[in-house]
Amino acid sequence: MKYIMSVLAVMILIMACNMKSENSEKTIEKESTINQKQMKKVLFVLTSHDELGKTGEKTGFWVEEFAAPYYALKDNNVIITIASPKGGQPPIDPKSTEESAQTEATKRFYKDEETQQVLANSLKLSTVNEADYDAVFYPGGHGPLWDLAEDPDSIKLIERFYNNNKPVAAVCHAPGVFKNVKNTDGTPFVKGKKVTGFTNSEEEAVQLTDVVPFLVEDMLKENGGIYSKTDDWNVYAIKDGLLITGQNPASSEKVAELLLESLD
Repeated sequence: MKYIMSVLAVMILIMACNMKSENSEKTIEKESTINQKQMKKVLFVLTSHDELGKTGEKTGFWVEEFAAPYYALKDNNVIITIASPKGGQPPIDPKSTEESAQTEATKRFYKDEETQQVLANSLKLSTVNEADYDAVFYPGGHGPLWDLAEDPDSIKLIERFYNNNKPVAAVCHAPGVFKNVKNTDGTPFVKGKKVTGFTNSEEEAVQLTDVVPFLVEDMLKENGGIYSKTDDWNVYAIKDGLLITGQNPASSEKVAELLLESLD
């Protein structure tokens, strides 16, 4: 009898422990789900264009302008989704992979197979829903001047983010994507807003003034933006309400910092 009672006691104890373990696992899973819902989500939009005008050379997005903001946000628990007009692998500007263009962020990217895989499988821009994200960010490179500046899906997406009180950020050539974006009253998106972007003198320095479809600095001014800049290749970024812009590759991380502040 004592033996039977002992066995029953052990069985009851084991069952109680299992129930406690299951409840703990459910609690952890529930907390994880809640935490993930609370984490901010940012959409990165990259170019799909790889032809540098009629030069016969290749272009695309600039690695530093993707990598620096990507890790600055990811390391602060921001969930990032990548999209491009064509989906799949966005083209990388080969000049951004040269030794002189490398930073700690780009070196980390080249070793990060997981992020490279995510990049290679970017979503098609037409399938993206603004409601699923808290902000949108556009890395530069010359590519966006040809496709994203004219892309109707990108134009509508920016308008929806901004009109729903969500931050819109772009760096270097990427402010060029605002070229055809409109305010609700039909005026140019950047009209009356403080902005910056790749300067005419920086474009002249890389000898592409006569190659690009338009100059970012000129376009921002022509569209009524309150354009400002610092010395070529130095860090400079501006936040005007929900709009955040950076001048050049070196300004990428600063743009990410301003975006993080806007997400808080």
